[in-house]
Amino acid sequence: MIIDSFDPTPTAILDPAALVERVPQCPAVAVSCFSAALFEALLAQYPHEEIGAVETACQRFPIYRLLVHGEPIAAYLSAVGAPVCAAQYEEICAMGVRTLILFGTCGVLDRSIEDCAVIVPTAAVRDEGVSYHYLPASEEVAVNPRYRTTFEGILKAHGVTYHEGKVWTTDAIYRETARQMERRRAEGCICVDMEAASMAAVAQFRGREVFQFFYAADNLDAEQWEERSLSNQAKLDVKQKLWTLALELALLITKSRT
Repeated sequence: MIIDSFDPTPTAILDPAALVERVPQCPAVAVSCFSAALFEALLAQYPHEEIGAVETACQRFPIYRLLVHGEPIAAYLSAVGAPVCAAQYEEICAMGVRTLILFGTCGVLDRSIEDCAVIVPTAAVRDEGVSYHYLPASEEVAVNPRYRTTFEGILKAHGVTYHEGKVWTTDAIYRETARQMERRRAEGCICVDMEAASMAAVAQFRGREVFQFFYAADNLDAEQWEERSLSNQAKLDVKQKLWTLALELALLITKSRT
């Protein structure tokens, strides 16, 4: 069943601008990930200052202004799960960000995709709830309609092999059954995550841009689930190199607007 909850009215009873103010000199381009360990590694590498925050009932997420090779880039840690991740993004956009580069783990539905491999999604199957409040009901939403070719050029320049395909976005990590996995694979999905469809929908609705990519973690295509490098600390040295890719794209986009 496709959820039919979309209302095209641009304003809601509670809008992000009611909770956050526009940040003076907020960088137009931001980078984010879901791993606290990876985010701490980023902050340790570049000069930064806090320019704002997104707050929930249980956690505060500072927003930083980094200087990367002399260029200002916004950075923050994304929360896991579509509802809170999308709400964060709404507030980040209200602060002044126009383009977000976001990356995190995904589960693979094809065992031949190696651990920590880069995956660039082309579309997301909408098996979550948030996207249906931002776009008319449909089975899928396009992901990365812009910058994909640019990012692929970055990957090739760094000698990084990668995979492209659909991602299955679901809210229910403990209901990823074998039957569901086979169904999604038949639809062309090569991996599964919790946020991609929602983030793509919010960006499209708000007239903003989000570019998303993954690094492969746990394997669902096995007789028993394989954790591989799902842990935050697993293969951290390999995962930290992904910041180079995200920041290079962020810098190219920033410089194209100056």
